[in-house]
Amino acid sequence: MRVIEFAGAGGPEVLRIAEHPRPVPGHGEVVIKVAAAGVNRPDIQQRRGLYPPPPGASPIPGLDVAGVVEDVGPGVSAVSVGDAVCALANGGGYAEFCCVPALQCMPLPRGFTFIQAASLPEVYFTAWNNVIWLGRLAEGESLLVQGGTSGVGMAAIQMARKLRNASVYATAGTEEKLAVCRETGAQAAVSYKGPWDDEIRSLTGGEGVDVILDAQAGPYTQRQLDLLKPDGRLVFIASHLGETAEVNIRSVVRRRLTLAGSTLRPRSAEYKGRIAAELVEQVWPLLESGAIATRIHAVFPFEDVQSAHRLLDENEQIGKVVLAVDTSIAETVARDLPEGRN
Repeated sequence: MRVIEFAGAGGPEVLRIAEHPRPVPGHGEVVIKVAAAGVNRPDIQQRRGLYPPPPGASPIPGLDVAGVVEDVGPGVSAVSVGDAVCALANGGGYAEFCCVPALQCMPLPRGFTFIQAASLPEVYFTAWNNVIWLGRLAEGESLLVQGGTSGVGMAAIQMARKLRNASVYATAGTEEKLAVCRETGAQAAVSYKGPWDDEIRSLTGGEGVDVILDAQAGPYTQRQLDLLKPDGRLVFIASHLGETAEVNIRSVVRRRLTLAGSTLRPRSAEYKGRIAAELVEQVWPLLESGAIATRIHAVFPFEDVQSAHRLLDENEQIGKVVLAVDTSIAETVARDLPEGRN
């Protein structure tokens, strides 16, 4: 099979097409013939040599895929050969065939193409894990999303609004992106290039917010802690502005604040499977009805993966970037596949 691999660490030029053996599913695993694969920020970090795959994970990049189940390993009963699925992969998505735990597979939302479905797993798993589980966002609370037009940011905004009736605020870097945050469901959006914390504090009548989802850390950390209400939760999914920060622990104790962080990739299939089940139950109906939506910024051919990475390096995208791996079905809705392939 063809795969995308790295010729060392570096820029998009280190990405190259190579031939690898097709994977064989182990116990509890399936092999998916990949129609489309999402391109995500962790792929960029892995290419730069900053995000090595955990032990046992595929060195091939790619954390979400959509396609048709080609082979099923022992111990799998809920997924069958021929099923159209999307899945959170542990790596290996930039390939014609990808092996994933069956628990991490989900049916395509009704009416979705494989390209649309490939934009879902990584961002919705991440948003659910960090906003709903770790952030414990409750009905009617408030949420600040730093970077509201990232894939994770847009998923978090929509889920918070539709599932928790939350007041959602977001930051972004351009007027276009601020407008998209508001269109996506943010009550207000402010530029992170200005005094964003003062602006959010003013918008909330001085109260601040209950939960903050952040990928910046570093110098943002204390400013965000100061912006939390008592019992507030600050959840990190990355540390782009710095891996260390000086914080006022006395304030954390007195105001009963929670700092949390997560990396999802090393978690067990059982853990991710519980997220998958909750997404299918609670989020998939909203996707199917159009109450929430995925936004795809660009689709690139498999062979043009360097351009896809270059786009993310420039940080100009709004929403998801997707690779069309099998162009014969990538834009097909699952129900329109030939018999035996849905």
